Amino acid sequence: MTGYRQVLAVPGLAPLLGVSLLARTAITADVMALTMYVVLGLGMSYAAAGGVAAALTAGVALGGPLLGRLIDRRGLRTVLLATVGVQAVFWLSVPILPYGILLGAAFAAGLLMVPAQLVTRQAITAMTTTGQRRAAFALESVQGELSYMVGPAVVILGAATMSPGLVAWGVGAAIVAGGAGIALLNPPLRTEDEADPGTAGRPPRREWLGARMIAVLTMAFGATMLLSGVDLAIVATLREAGQVSWAAVVVAVFGVASVAGGLIYGAQSRPLPTWLLLGLLGLVTIPAGLAHDWRWLCVAVVGAGLLTAPTLATVADAVSRLAPASVRGEATGLQSSALSAGFALGSPIVGLAIDVSVPAGGFAAAGLAGLAAALAGCLLSRRPPARTRPPVLSRTAVPATTTQGL
Repeated sequence: MTGYRQVLAVPGLAPLLGVSLLARTAITADVMALTMYVVLGLGMSYAAAGGVAAALTAGVALGGPLLGRLIDRRGLRTVLLATVGVQAVFWLSVPILPYGILLGAAFAAGLLMVPAQLVTRQAITAMTTTGQRRAAFALESVQGELSYMVGPAVVILGAATMSPGLVAWGVGAAIVAGGAGIALLNPPLRTEDEADPGTAGRPPRREWLGARMIAVLTMAFGATMLLSGVDLAIVATLREAGQVSWAAVVVAVFGVASVAGGLIYGAQSRPLPTWLLLGLLGLVTIPAGLAHDWRWLCVAVVGAGLLTAPTLATVADAVSRLAPASVRGEATGLQSSALSAGFALGSPIVGLAIDVSVPAGGFAAAGLAGLAAALAGCLLSRRPPARTRPPVLSRTAVPATTTQGL
């Protein structure tokens, strides 16, 4: 655990992770808060609630690269304060908005969501050394798992005991507080030698958005597609067994295993390639469909849980190494979009597999999606980098060593 002590001793990093955890926990709960408001507050159907959730998710997926590019060009505080203002207005307005307007407002709020995850990943790259970075990204992945475990559960509990409008206000207040806290900390997003991008300015996308970066983004998409599919497969399996009330326990076991896996992986001295971790994650997910009881399902998901946070950590690490400093915000935004797209598409695709087969088919579909993304990532990452003009290479190209571990 020496590596973690060194990472947390980096000036400013521990406070950033703490404030970012607040913001990310609230952001992971925003879809549930809007769902509870539409169903309980407006008295509408779950399909209507799904429309608002889809609008918010689509906005987040599209907004990641845009906000990252704005951070690269305008600076961190400008973007954070702008997004904090938008979130404050949106969440204060939620209880008074009719459904039609709420639908459009949710998309706008997603487009301008506080970029807590994006900023945290950029700051980790700037604040840590190469030797510390894997442990730091492991902590960031663990942070993400904790936010998914806590945020939606708190919203569900709150909606059962108080007005859904008040719950929405609480979620909005936490997002605003987290974003304002990050703006107050104003963490560096580039190292000292990266502070001036030089006369070359921003490199063209064709120089950094090549086969290796596309490989990482593909694996990010595949990982979250697998994870969202696993959640649905768990519910479907236990519903068939008449044990759906135990789904929360199984999901909690999965989350705890992921936290443990992230901490163990971050303490290791040698990294593993992203495609290998994702491929193993896909392989151990498929046989989970053989479990037909909540107790055995708890055992079956431990293997996948142990590999989840390490896989996501290596994705973040690879993006940080492949992206030149002057476009790191946009690259990290693309990573966030790939993750969001995987979450959005995983459930309907795995749901279709369950409908046409059996609940075990959901685990198989999710695992195969991870395997396909791992294979694509492996093949793409082995392609030689595109040739560029030497003058540009001297300022903006990524060193060959940064492709290791993909």
